Amino acid sequence: MLAPLRALLRALAPALLRAPLLGSARRIAPLAWPVFVGQLAVLAFATIDTIMVARYTAIDLAALAIGGAAYVTVFVGLMGMVLAVAPIAGHLFGAGRHKECGRQLHQAMWLALVLSVVGNAALLFPQPFLSLSQAGPEVSAKARGYLAALAFALPPALLFTAFRGFNTAVSRPKVVMALQLAALLLKVPLTALLVFGATLPASLGGGHLHALGTPGCGVATAVVMTLQMLAALWVLRRDPFYARFELGRRPQAVDRASQRALLRLGVPMGLSIAIEVSGFTFMAFFISRLGATPVAGHQIALNLVSMMFMLPLAIGNAASALVAQRLGAGDPSDARRLGWHGLELGVSIAASVSTVVYLARAPILNLYTHDAVIVDAALPLLAWVVVFHVADAAQTVSAFVLRAYRVATAPMVIYAIAIWGVGLGGGYAVAFDTTGLSPAWLQGAQGFWSAATVGLVVAALGLSGFLRWMLHQQPTTRPLHNGR
Repeated sequence: MLAPLRALLRALAPALLRAPLLGSARRIAPLAWPVFVGQLAVLAFATIDTIMVARYTAIDLAALAIGGAAYVTVFVGLMGMVLAVAPIAGHLFGAGRHKECGRQLHQAMWLALVLSVVGNAALLFPQPFLSLSQAGPEVSAKARGYLAALAFALPPALLFTAFRGFNTAVSRPKVVMALQLAALLLKVPLTALLVFGATLPASLGGGHLHALGTPGCGVATAVVMTLQMLAALWVLRRDPFYARFELGRRPQAVDRASQRALLRLGVPMGLSIAIEVSGFTFMAFFISRLGATPVAGHQIALNLVSMMFMLPLAIGNAASALVAQRLGAGDPSDARRLGWHGLELGVSIAASVSTVVYLARAPILNLYTHDAVIVDAALPLLAWVVVFHVADAAQTVSAFVLRAYRVATAPMVIYAIAIWGVGLGGGYAVAFDTTGLSPAWLQGAQGFWSAATVGLVVAALGLSGFLRWMLHQQPTTRPLHNGR
């Protein structure tokens, strides 16, 4: 079983061992690994919810899949707009313009607060999402309670996103990682308490805390997100590292020019991320029409590939930050090299990780649940995991590097065609056999996953090809290393 993995590693070794690539990897790694650990902690929120609710009831797991898909669809689009602070602040930080760099954090926080109002309207009135899923009344009620709780989590989550994007831009990811890990430590016991309920000790007044199921996950997340945001504000005031940015103790006034710059980059960024993520979250709505078991299997498989996605996401974040800083410092040659090497590194590592997961997919799924029916529903979906993950890594890193160059509109168009057109539209046609041509083994959830994989391949080819073309258009101040 290990022969395919050994062959793959032998094939990748020459690329990984090239001296220029190793040099770039040594620069990317110190920024990437804290982002990776921190994002794993964030994803662990959903993983904890999935594992605990999977041990509660299938109805609650289906509600979590639908509610989680709705929240992620709302949150990631708004998050993408706020994260426009990262490339803008990165350019200013690389140029040594620290005060202007700090001003961008204040502007991103104002933007986060405004976007929270829009996001909360969608979470508190989720009927469009529930209609798409055609869920039964019991599942819909659980999903509504979950989303209502998450409405309280959205404002602090978006404010923390501004803090995260700013720290990535100024090469300070470890403080974000520490806060995310601390939040995770609080999330685990609080979620267990609210999902399953408990009998309170006499010292706390006795009585019984009723089990909330899926809504309990949302309440736990809201509490933890609020505390995490307050901790971030405390760090900004107490850590001497931030003194150079002259943040002050009060928010700076809204600056129209800065807001326009954030929106000019943030709107296509947010739409790109929303298209990418909604292509997969909408799969949950459509798959839920097939019943609670298929959507539960989809939820577990999606959580697993989302966990794998954190590594190329971290590499993309780190490469983007370094590219933005080098562009701000007036070194486009180094920026080009770092951007392309980040893509090579992300794809190579993704190929290795996805092969291991493919070979061990059955025991990994058993870590989520011992329900054989749900495992059997999830197992066929992971048949696509190697191609799925490698393509996902390529498109992710390419998109992040393009954002460092403040290029976001062309990627948005590529995403719309690949993810919505090929992936989601094609998946619906195949899964529900709207053409009458779908083979039986591709109908249902497998049809969505096969089309999603093809969509990611199209996105990867489009974005990486566009990145390569764009890098060749950039001026250089000194020649690139051989073997870029």
